[in-house]
Amino acid sequence: MRSSPSIVPGSDRDIYLVLDDFGLGRAWTETDEEHTDRETLLRHLMEGQYSNPVRVVSFNTSEGWSRDASEEIADELQQRCAARGDVPPSLEAFLDAHGRPDVQLILL
Repeated sequence: MRSSPSIVPGSDRDIYLVLDDFGLGRAWTETDEEHTDRETLLRHLMEGQYSNPVRVVSFNTSEGWSRDASEEIADELQQRCAARGDVPPSLEAFLDAHGRPDVQLILL
């Protein structure tokens, strides 16, 4: 069986998108392509640029995979919050839902 070329533009890197709850409904937040890398996503989450993140997905169209990245992102956020000494209010529900319960944030 012959494979047709993908109509999805190829990207040679992992892309991260956030499902955000706006109170009146959920939507995949529109994001500039340059802001879809992991580090930028983590920085934007820590800055509170998402009102109430519910889920994070990651995909790579060049490699042909996608997955729920919520737990690994929550783990990284827990570490950053612990280092910073506080949890942004916009992340509390996300960390409760996806963070590891054995990791406790010690805030001074």
